[in-house]
Amino acid sequence: MLLKLAWRNIWRQKRRTLLTASALALALALSLFMRSLQEGTYANNIENAARFYTGLIQLQHPEFAESHSIDDLLVMDESFLQPVLANVHINRVLPRIESFALAASADKSKGVMVLGVDTVAEDSYSGISNRLIRGAFLAPDDQQVLVGEGLARYFGLDVGDELILYGQGYRGQTAAGLYRIKGILDFPVAQLDNQLVYMPIALAQTLYSTGEQVTAWVMDVKPLAQLQQTVDLLGEAYRSEVNVRDWQDLAPEMAQQILMDKAGGIFIMYLLYGVVGFGLFATLLMMTLERQREFGVMLATGMLKRKIIALLGLESLMIGWLGIAMGMAITLPVLIWFYFNPIELTGETAELVLEMGWEPILPMSLDPVLMLNQMVIVLGLLAICLIYPMWRIRRLDVVRALKGGGHAN
Repeated sequence: MLLKLAWRNIWRQKRRTLLTASALALALALSLFMRSLQEGTYANNIENAARFYTGLIQLQHPEFAESHSIDDLLVMDESFLQPVLANVHINRVLPRIESFALAASADKSKGVMVLGVDTVAEDSYSGISNRLIRGAFLAPDDQQVLVGEGLARYFGLDVGDELILYGQGYRGQTAAGLYRIKGILDFPVAQLDNQLVYMPIALAQTLYSTGEQVTAWVMDVKPLAQLQQTVDLLGEAYRSEVNVRDWQDLAPEMAQQILMDKAGGIFIMYLLYGVVGFGLFATLLMMTLERQREFGVMLATGMLKRKIIALLGLESLMIGWLGIAMGMAITLPVLIWFYFNPIELTGETAELVLEMGWEPILPMSLDPVLMLNQMVIVLGLLAICLIYPMWRIRRLDVVRALKGGGHAN
């Protein structure tokens, strides 16, 4: 009976019901569009940054994060990777050797970071060959290296010139070699451009005398929403034998920047809901005050206050769900369109993004959890706005309510 009565009551004032639902729908639509764009952009930036260097997940020796020592290695063995290969969300696994060396040419020397990679798999993942500005990309059995443009400029080197690398290898062995430069890369990140030396992983293992061992296994996860679950599963599988690190641990500066930007977006979203909330509160309070005599008659005929409170709650809930339905009907087609047709950047911004090796787009997220969160926020806002009107009904005096007007207050 309460449901039927509540449904009839909300349509007694059609204009007020539709205006209230429209306000909720607009708030939901704007906040959902903003958060979907925000989360889609974050995911795109994370994947782009991970491809160039850290990956989304790395398996490392438990001591490597602190020591960065070539002595802290993992085996390059398929049986070791069984938990990784069994995970359906991991679609790519790359071996890497990462260490440091002193590079020298003529009378100049400089500390560099040496990255030994599976050239075919790495290029498939990061598209590193697209960063070549001179020379050719590496083959798996090459005895040559690639260097960043900044590093080549520092030494005054070009394709075909030679570079000496000298450092410490596995278990204190000497790591030294003379390598010809096969190509020069242009990295968007200055730190990499000025320090990085790329070489095939077999050549890096020979240089550092590591044998069939690597400093890290790098993984790509699809979809990105499964990243934390994947990290947890790998942590349980390897326990303390392996350190499982995600991109936030590997690139904390980027994680902090995203967190700060996300906090700003969420603040604006709640500010929008706050503005809508004041209008919603005024509407619900008006619905309560102008019906004092109606509530008084209901109480006089034997209806309990808790049922009147439940009736008001049902009416508000119906208006809330109507607003959610209107908001989703407006927003969902827009989100789907921009998901398949991302917003394209133009002008100087697009050029800057292209220089970094990223696609100049602003993708949209279609995460159901994000949509559900916005619906919960709308219903939570509705519940907060109902507290005072329900309290007024709770303390309503029957005699004063029947008199109506100022007597009901």
